[in-house]
Amino acid sequence: MAKNFKCWPEQWPKSLNYPDVPIYALLDQTSERVPDRLAIHFGGMALTYAELRQLTDRFATALSALGVSKGDRVAIHLPNCPQFAIAYYATLKTGATFTPLSPLLAPREVIHQLNDSGAETLISLDLLYPGIESIIPETPVKRVISTSIADCYNAVIAPLKPLGKIPVPNTLDMAELLKEHEPNPPEVTIDVNNDIAHLAYTGGTTGVSKGVMLTHKNVVTNVLQFGAWFNGANYELRDGKIETIFPEGVDPEKDRPVVRDKEVALVVVPWFHAMGTVGYLNNPISSGTTMIVFPRFDPVEYITAIGKFSATTLGGAPQLYVPLVNLPNFDEYDLSGIKLAGSGAAPLPVSILETMSKAFSSGVVMEAYGLTECTMGAVSNPVFRELTRAGSVGLPIFDTDCKVVNPETGDDLPPGQEGEICIKGPQVMVGYWNRQEATDEVLKDGWLFTGDIGKEDEDGYFFITDRIKDLILYKGYNVYPREIEEVLYTHPAVETCAVIGKPDSKVGESPVAYVQLKGGAQATPEELIEHTNAQVAAYKKLREVFFIDMIPVSGAGKVLKRELREKLKEETS
Repeated sequence: MAKNFKCWPEQWPKSLNYPDVPIYALLDQTSERVPDRLAIHFGGMALTYAELRQLTDRFATALSALGVSKGDRVAIHLPNCPQFAIAYYATLKTGATFTPLSPLLAPREVIHQLNDSGAETLISLDLLYPGIESIIPETPVKRVISTSIADCYNAVIAPLKPLGKIPVPNTLDMAELLKEHEPNPPEVTIDVNNDIAHLAYTGGTTGVSKGVMLTHKNVVTNVLQFGAWFNGANYELRDGKIETIFPEGVDPEKDRPVVRDKEVALVVVPWFHAMGTVGYLNNPISSGTTMIVFPRFDPVEYITAIGKFSATTLGGAPQLYVPLVNLPNFDEYDLSGIKLAGSGAAPLPVSILETMSKAFSSGVVMEAYGLTECTMGAVSNPVFRELTRAGSVGLPIFDTDCKVVNPETGDDLPPGQEGEICIKGPQVMVGYWNRQEATDEVLKDGWLFTGDIGKEDEDGYFFITDRIKDLILYKGYNVYPREIEEVLYTHPAVETCAVIGKPDSKVGESPVAYVQLKGGAQATPEELIEHTNAQVAAYKKLREVFFIDMIPVSGAGKVLKRELREKLKEETS
């Protein structure tokens, strides 16, 4: 089936050129193009692009002196902070492979990822490392480099940032390494099509996480795909540098919603997640965006920063938008300067999308879709309001094909019918690390079988219904939790929710909901059941509602329904 270009943005190229450059060239080229532009603002600390590159080069020199070389794996165990960006690009400059280690992982999960990846170098935070120090002897790690958020603050600002540096014995200090080494990284030949740049582990929402192998070409391609999706440019490599090429007569600053080297982005999406590394680190770096970086999410701090820093773009999972919308004084904030607000990692409730679109009076709330196995993203709504569709994740981006197949037979399904979403494109992974059988299960004839259920409409827009593993089978009927969740979100007392199937010997599974109420709000299970069941078919009706203090989510903002199913099993057994 040919790709549907019916609603493709006017003057946007249908295919792109993807220059063969390593990932770190994105930083190097921006630092040469706009050396004095602010790259990172972090709690009062400011780094220009020239300064970020120099620190990266210093750390790459240090890593090389410590023995890190091409093909090694370097685990970065940090929250969002300048040191993460420095360590990430420095790792790639040595030819080593970056493997992110979420600060949210339990020690058992850390052991699994370090052993599975074979990482011999670990970069960790003084506040985090003590929690995993005892398990390091059980892993291949030979050297630990520690750093501190306190290193970002000088003596003058310290009284306003009362966070002292914690001594971490038996580790190397990142600040000292930066001071001791000159910015003379080794010359390493990178085969962009074959050298593994990222060994990014899947979230493990349905089981043990697997290492996803991504080449430099995978990552650069996905960065450029989304960069062009925002501004309608194509690319050429001139004198070794990536240049943006626009159609004749187009003024990039006047005729495009997002402008290179001009935007300011709020960044709270964790860089240890695929959406963060690609969409909220590499993409802003490539486009010369100033990043206002947060190590954690605080709704008031975040929404205040929009006006404080004249932010023009932001984004994250729905777990970012829900608490913003539910702030008591949300309507009092001026959010009209936001041009683009991205949403991914999980379905964005339509009611939340509509509220955000109204607040961003001239901007676009752009829901997109992807997964670690396709680097980050494959489908996105266009950056024009008239081309976005509520409830849809949009159109397959440049050089990316999507199809819907019958999950049981693998046969292609026509528009309107629900089945498993499959993706083909240059951003699709090489495979799973040391797991050929698992790779063969999801990569077939160049297609990535995602395990997500969805459909395509007549205009080429895709809609994600649910994960195959989250599908509820009630008396033989398919019940999609997201549809019920959308109804629950319309109740004024609901902050967030998750619908799962409860095993039932008579009907198979019954739909039940876990609900997190808004602060100060009150509701009874019966009230929420009545509200929901009046709006859904009989076989989709909720049978029970359980209140929970906090819906469990991954670092990427995906609801961990596996944990809720385990909780339900414990409580009802």
